[in-house]
This record gives sequence, C-alpha cells and structure tokens, in this order.
Amino acid sequence: MNTFRPKYITFDCHGTLIHFQMAEAAVDLYGAQLGKEQLEAFIRHFSAYRLDEVMKDWQPYADVVHNALERTCKRNGVAFKAEDAQNIYERIPSWGPHADVPEGLAKVAREFPLVALTNSMDAQIHSNVAKLGAPFHAVLTAEQAGAYKPHFRAFEYMFDTLNCGPEDILHVSSSFRYDLMSAHDLGIRNKVWVNRGHEPANPYYGYTEIPDIRHLPGVVGL
Repeated sequence: MNTFRPKYITFDCHGTLIHFQMAEAAVDLYGAQLGKEQLEAFIRHFSAYRLDEVMKDWQPYADVVHNALERTCKRNGVAFKAEDAQNIYERIPSWGPHADVPEGLAKVAREFPLVALTNSMDAQIHSNVAKLGAPFHAVLTAEQAGAYKPHFRAFEYMFDTLNCGPEDILHVSSSFRYDLMSAHDLGIRNKVWVNRGHEPANPYYGYTEIPDIRHLPGVVGL
C-alpha cells in the first residue's frame, strides 16, 4: 500500500481514535451490584444491543444508548433507570484519544486530508475531534447522513460529500462489524484495521493490520 496515495484518509472515531468508554461507564453504574462474570456479560450485551439499535432506522444517539441500556438491564435482571442512560450519553463529549493517536495522526495530516466518518451527533463529536491533535478536512456524522454505520448509506453520504469514490480513500477502523465489512462490500480496497483487541482478525476482508495509529504513517510511506 506504500505506493497508494489516497485523496482522503477516512476514519472511524469512537474506538479507533477516541477511547470509547462505554464499558467503563457500565462498571461505574453497575459494578457495585454485579459480580465479575455478571458484569462482563452485561458489558458484552450492552455492546451487542448498541449495534442492534444502530441497525434500525436512524434515531438520535441518546435513544440508541437509552434503548440499548434498557434492553441490557432487562436481559441481566437489573433495574433500568433513564437517568443512567442519560449519564452515559452525557459522558461522550469528554472522551479523548487513545494515547497513540495524536502522534500518528499529526504525521499523516501533513500529507493527506483527514476525514472522520462517525456514528455520532453533531453536538457531540466536535469536542472529541478537538482532542485528537490534528486538523480534519471534514467531520461527517450519522446525524448528517441519516444513517449509522454499518449501513451503506453512511458511506455513500461520505462519497457524495467528498465527491469521490471508493477507489479514492484509505479507510481506517478498529471494527469489522461497524466499518470494514461494509467498506469491503462497497469496493473500498484500501483499508487499515487497527487491532485494539475488541474484535478478532478476519483476513477475508482484505486490509493492512496495525497495532495502533503510530504505525499509520508507515502504511502510506511516511
């Protein structure tokens, strides 16, 4: 991939660049009432229900969190409180980058326009992006697209907004289920998987694997 110079390097944000702290939030709210195995199951279920919620027609992310948490509580026999869901939602703008992100991102930003394609609300994401340590050409949200990843519509909104095609970008994500499977199906050949340990490798989808964003400049020959 060192010879490929994309028009844009596009990124998933939460989990890939931003330290996504849903599990930590669940521990804060429910850790005192659940044992270790119960809490681990609760965190897995919360993650799964968030994915299921974004697979529906677009809804505000506050509703995604609320519905996913309510379903998780029901499955695990925990009393659901709407204020707990609101508490988690309101934490999101305070989350910052993984420690490896600012250095690697700043290097690639000197040579390539960076684009965020994020499953978030307009009012949330700019606070997160401001903490990443590099300028972004565009920040594109699920709210703007009217769809969350992994829906194709989110990626198609990005292509239309950037006036480019799948062949023009390098897409970077730590998630197959949210990003890289859809990217593959839409013809994005140049993909980078950031192996942050929350999903197993899946070579079928064709990507360059890196352990963190510090290694991204090497992928594009910097």
